[in-house]
Amino acid sequence: MFSLLSLPSWLPSLPSLEWVSGLPDVLLQGLVGACGVSVLNNLLKVYFFVVCANNPERQLEKERLRARWASLETVHLAGLALILTVVGVRVAAFVVLEFSLRSVSTLLSLDKGSRGSEKLQLYLVCQYSLGCGLTCGLSFLQEGAPHRTLNLLLGVGLAALLSTGARRLRQHVCQLYELHSGQRYCGVCLGLLAGAHSLPRLLGRALAMTFAVGNLAAVALINRDFLTTSEAVRFWMPLTICYTLLVIYMQEHPAQWQGPCGGAAQRRVQCKGAPWRTVLELGLEG
Repeated sequence: MFSLLSLPSWLPSLPSLEWVSGLPDVLLQGLVGACGVSVLNNLLKVYFFVVCANNPERQLEKERLRARWASLETVHLAGLALILTVVGVRVAAFVVLEFSLRSVSTLLSLDKGSRGSEKLQLYLVCQYSLGCGLTCGLSFLQEGAPHRTLNLLLGVGLAALLSTGARRLRQHVCQLYELHSGQRYCGVCLGLLAGAHSLPRLLGRALAMTFAVGNLAAVALINRDFLTTSEAVRFWMPLTICYTLLVIYMQEHPAQWQGPCGGAAQRRVQCKGAPWRTVLELGLEG
């Protein structure tokens, strides 16, 4: 006969309850990923603003970057964290691998003259993939940790601190960079005036390290679902062949596939003949 005393014995076996029990950890991973995207977005806006402020022909773009949308930034951060939470680490793993392969194949097929603008486009369009890479890396590194939730809470605190610092840097630069760089009494603005050109290179190194860890974590997370090595080989072999053929085709037809940001953005580059302007427009839209 059914008894309420036996209820706890079968309730934990429900998959939905297991998912709910792990929801806080997944949500914390999503918050870390969203904060990482926010840091990248704010630093790119700082770089674009400094470049526009130093060029009299880009005053309109400078004013657009100066516009403050604090409420939309909060909504964007919360929405991205929610999306990364719902997507899960398995889907995020495939997103990281797919973007990394496209990025490598794109960089290999680039001419030396257009490499700088294409890298900036990569930094702009990799934001969602960056969030997926951070969630994959955290899920893999924290798997089986005795104090996983506490570790993730500390990670969220550090990520929020970095995100707040990057946002305050962008606000400071957008409001006071021209004044401080002209009067030469602010160390931050003087540092950007002298070394802003090196900011994309630093961001590129940080992104390369993040995606390297994310790719290793993604492969490990995907392989975890296979019971034997033969199953893993049957999965990875056709996938590797397909992407190898895709890379070869992209290098033979660079005009159709150049740039990972899609055909629309690439057509704008070809039509306007100004890759930097297109990169700046994408940065303003982000």
